[in-house]
Amino acid sequence: MTAKLSSRISAARAALTKSNQAYTRAYPGESPRRQPVHTVYGGAQLFKAETARKMGQVALATFREYAPDAKTLAGCLELPQRGGFAKRVYESVVAKLEREAVEDFRIDFEDGYGNRPDAEEDGHAVGTAEQVARGMAEGSLPPFIGIRIKSLSDELFERSARTLELFVTTLLERTSGKLPENFVVTLPKITTPEQVTALVRMLEVLEQDGKLPAGALKLELMVETPQSLFDAQGRLALPTLVAAAEGRCVGAHLGVYDYTASLNITAANQSMTHAACDFARHVMQVSLAGTGVALSDGATNVMPVGPHKKEGTRALTAAKKKENREVVHRAWRLAYEHTRHSLELGYYQGWDLHPAQLPVRYAAVYAFFLEGMDAASRRLKSFMEKAAQATLLGDVFDDAATGQGLLNSFLRGIACGAITEEEAQATGLSLEELRSRSFLKILEGRRKAAGTAG
Repeated sequence: MTAKLSSRISAARAALTKSNQAYTRAYPGESPRRQPVHTVYGGAQLFKAETARKMGQVALATFREYAPDAKTLAGCLELPQRGGFAKRVYESVVAKLEREAVEDFRIDFEDGYGNRPDAEEDGHAVGTAEQVARGMAEGSLPPFIGIRIKSLSDELFERSARTLELFVTTLLERTSGKLPENFVVTLPKITTPEQVTALVRMLEVLEQDGKLPAGALKLELMVETPQSLFDAQGRLALPTLVAAAEGRCVGAHLGVYDYTASLNITAANQSMTHAACDFARHVMQVSLAGTGVALSDGATNVMPVGPHKKEGTRALTAAKKKENREVVHRAWRLAYEHTRHSLELGYYQGWDLHPAQLPVRYAAVYAFFLEGMDAASRRLKSFMEKAAQATLLGDVFDDAATGQGLLNSFLRGIACGAITEEEAQATGLSLEELRSRSFLKILEGRRKAAGTAG
């Protein structure tokens, strides 16, 4: 640019710089934090320090009973068996259930808990905090954990605030002021930004009283009402809700059944794959893309539980065992289809409501990333070897716009355990490059290295 042109557009240049900086603050990009592949919700009245471990045991026992080998799993979920694909998925699921079956758990004081006498909920708020403290001491908690309080409507505000206060203060008392790693408070049924602001003010007070660093208590938003998507003027509501969280919001979760109910969709037609839910998912993505707020989908509400239970020492008849297997496999197939649908839409996390859902959650996630790994590896390697010039590999055209997408598929696969870092290096990327998480940084690094070598 010439000095003459520069002087004449200096005001515009200054305004542009200010605007670009504001954009970078608002859209920092995808967070480098690990995102769990699911959140398990369970009623507060049932939570114990060892809940996650026991759920893993139930999940593994169910998996071994109804999918004793890879061939059975492949037949149930229609997984390809060529090249040992189904076997690898099967073995990965078993290893995951043995190692870390539950990644994220939400102690629920809302729909999974119901409305109870104040004294009873007070007792559970204190009791669950004590159990979390014990879990921290024993190392039995999942990597992510939190509580879901009731909504902050006028009729429930006092109850919700009291539960939050009792839980957090008791927990800090029992742990000498420490929170579990990745602790979060879930706010349901949001209709106004002021509800988010009220929660933020409560969290600030609890941090001050508990001598926690400012911002230590994080929150996540439940998208369960049309007002969480659009405000009264028809504007996107989620950016305003996230702004009201003042930097504390780490996630937004779609509540499929409350959301569809709020649209007057009958119970028989409420489903994870209803068109109304896809609309909500797309709006959530458009609203929060690039903000670093993680998205999560809802839950399949058909449980993989057989109708026949063993009575005492009497074994089930062959007919009853067959019926149990058919029921479980049918529910697994439905959950698998729902999880695949979420993954294909770019939702890498969802809810699970029962331990028997965990095996199919991991089977769907691992299959999703593994089946595309070889092709994505070849595309990314070819792309990088040609210094990010547009390439045609087979019948697939890649340009710079797809580079980050290809990289993201490996980053997501590594994060969920479907792909190892060593396997990802087949792309020609080093571990350092992979861990940078940025396609542009990788390109810049390679260009600098090439320039130095030249």
